[in-house]
Amino acid sequence: MDIETDTSVETDESTVTEPVKDGSEAVRDSVSELEEEGDIAADYIEELLDIADLDGDIDIDARDGRAYVSVNSDVPGDLRLLSKPDTVNALQELTRIAVQTKTGNFSRLILDVGGSREARQAELTVLVERAIEKLEGGANTAALPPMSSYERKLVHDIVAAHGFVSESEGESRDRHTVISRP
Repeated sequence: MDIETDTSVETDESTVTEPVKDGSEAVRDSVSELEEEGDIAADYIEELLDIADLDGDIDIDARDGRAYVSVNSDVPGDLRLLSKPDTVNALQELTRIAVQTKTGNFSRLILDVGGSREARQAELTVLVERAIEKLEGGANTAALPPMSSYERKLVHDIVAAHGFVSESEGESRDRHTVISRP
């Protein structure tokens, strides 16, 4: 198993704020702590792949205040079972817990398995474009289905790029994005 580490940071900021249980924010060093998160996550995922007898290459990146860990394989279909959206989300949460257990810090790590995040972003783009068509057809707002906070963030970015406005509404598992005209 090859582990490649790319710890480039796309912003000039050297600190990141993160939520703490009491509602305040803690500041942490982005580069070194995100690198540490990525390394811990890569070790955890590597063990999981070994247990499942799967081959995969792990890439680590640090950007926008998050560690990103990607698992890819040259063997077609090798990661098929692990790359389903619900499975990726579950693995991401388990990996975040493993990182948090070792570091003592909340982790906002993003896990991608077999390009599933890129595929989901393409799906979200189509979803947003359909919602915008409804707005252009006369609707006042267009609500999207509930999704994770990461997916809602992607939607907000896609909506903004199209020149529209979006906001998250609802609670917990019912939290969703509503798109409207500016």
